Amino acid sequence: MDKLNHPAILVVDMLNDFVTGALGCDRARAIVPATAKLLEAARSKGVPVIYCNDAHLPGIDRELQIWGDHAIAGTPGAEVIPELAPQKQDFVVPKRRYSGFFQTDLDILLKELGVKTVVMTGLHAHMCVRHTSADAYCLGYDVVVAKEAVNSFTEEDYQGGLAYLKTCYGAPALSNEELIAAF
Repeated sequence: MDKLNHPAILVVDMLNDFVTGALGCDRARAIVPATAKLLEAARSKGVPVIYCNDAHLPGIDRELQIWGDHAIAGTPGAEVIPELAPQKQDFVVPKRRYSGFFQTDLDILLKELGVKTVVMTGLHAHMCVRHTSADAYCLGYDVVVAKEAVNSFTEEDYQGGLAYLKTCYGAPALSNEELIAAF
């Protein structure tokens, strides 16, 4: 793998409610060690780390009609899990829809940081990671998936999400080892 072109790590929805809370699952917990390792390596090489976090408004946001109450802004469920807590040099972008770009300041932040490639981590490969990747691609960013630091509710959803990202956006799924070497 060649060097990534001005990368940033996007950490999608690694929140208490998605890992251990309202929508928590074992598959979410399984990616925590690999994600922590990748974030540590990225920070050590000066690669920006940006958290794209659900921060829903109770009784208003459409996703709550589908998924029930989760990641309500200002609650512990909407906080990043302690093992992956943002560091002082990191950025946090709250979102109210699946995509980290939809009506947020993520695009302007990436442009101001000079980012050309987004490395996707987090949850879920077939939903929020997928929609964030779609918008990244449409806005002209290269998309790469950290395959050890992304997951979904089921193996089928995970594999389907990775296949979709590769087919539609040319997004390779790379191991931590490959990504760290490419920073």
